[in-house]
Amino acid sequence: MERLSRPRFFYGWIVAACAFAVMFTAYGVQYAFGVFFPAILKEFGWTRASLSGAFSLYTLVYTGCGFLSGRLTDYWGPRRVVALGGLMLGSGLMLLSLTHSRWQLYLFYGLIAGLGMSTAYIPCNATVVKWFVRRRGTALGLVGSGASLGIFAIPPLASLLISRYGWHLSYLLFGAATLVLLNVLARFMYRDPKELGLQPDGGSQPINPLKPMVGGKTPGPRAVEMDVSDAIRTPAFWCLTASMVAALFTIPIPYVHLVSHAQDLGLPPMVASTFISMIGASALVGNLSLGPASDRIGRKATLGICLFLAVLAFLGFGKAQTASGLYAAAVAFGLYYGAAAISFPAIVGDFFGREHAGALTGIIFALGGPAVALGPVVAGWIYDRTGGYYLAFLLSAMVSAAALVILVFARAPENHPAVGWEDTTTDEGCVGKGRGGS
Repeated sequence: MERLSRPRFFYGWIVAACAFAVMFTAYGVQYAFGVFFPAILKEFGWTRASLSGAFSLYTLVYTGCGFLSGRLTDYWGPRRVVALGGLMLGSGLMLLSLTHSRWQLYLFYGLIAGLGMSTAYIPCNATVVKWFVRRRGTALGLVGSGASLGIFAIPPLASLLISRYGWHLSYLLFGAATLVLLNVLARFMYRDPKELGLQPDGGSQPINPLKPMVGGKTPGPRAVEMDVSDAIRTPAFWCLTASMVAALFTIPIPYVHLVSHAQDLGLPPMVASTFISMIGASALVGNLSLGPASDRIGRKATLGICLFLAVLAFLGFGKAQTASGLYAAAVAFGLYYGAAAISFPAIVGDFFGREHAGALTGIIFALGGPAVALGPVVAGWIYDRTGGYYLAFLLSAMVSAAALVILVFARAPENHPAVGWEDTTTDEGCVGKGRGGS
């Protein structure tokens, strides 16, 4: 039994590796939509707002089901949840290849694929939060890098397949691969260390995740654990929610519209698709650098840096008239997205504990669903009215700045009776003297 409790290789890294592969597949296929966008527009002649609406429905469904997928992951574990999601996401994409009218696009992609996608981000990140405390940022960085690498690798593949076989067959191939891969990977994803008789990080002592590492050790008293009903009554929860909702409004806009924006500037389709890949490549750097850095400098400081980069990125997208300008903005956006995507679930685990991290992250994600669905539609509507994306990118920069301001006021609810911190001298909420993970 001693050998089981202190293994040479911690099984949590296998869980993280499987989560990496799930995110690679799901997010790579998801954000290849921007590459399919011009081909679908050309075939059917729909407006950009109406076509963006299918992606918005998709995002509304998968974010809106975030609470359900998170709750099911907390209780069932990720194996059943991810396997079911792989079945639905793969089937939705294969059915999408048969699309010949808008209602089919909305049903197959927006509803069925959207339901499947809801079992990727929340279950993967919430599961890894349960497996790690001391190295949570590093582990989540690995998971997030899967999404980033998928965003880098799959859009050019999609562009190549579309050019040779058309978008219908390309989606059929993507759907079949997604269905098979996610069901295989799910079998290796255990819910938490207790299922294998292990402790988080492979150790035995709880730590304080809110304090940065000092001299290689992380000081702190008992681990935070707060149930869902207590957590959602804290101002800290609503500060994090408001900041994430604002961020979620902006995140899909470049993925849906950047390829079309680049082509509007006169760049060829293959070059235009590389901007999505550049976002993925820089997001990978953000995952692998800022993720581990958040273990040392704190989640809030990391998120603050990310949101500042978002402001710069959207201003860059709006002003750029050349490929080099768009590449620079894509790098800034990728760094922001890569680190922010892993820092939000990490800070939820830091503030409220591991036990209900899936449900709490799912609630925040679900509340952000309308915002993430609205972003691409608003950008498409602005284009249809003005003939360009400048105002859409300017609006995104302003919303990102608002998310940064809100984040500043978030403080961990340290003196909440459910938390059990020894220091009870600070006030709970969005403002006060709490450490707040920064």
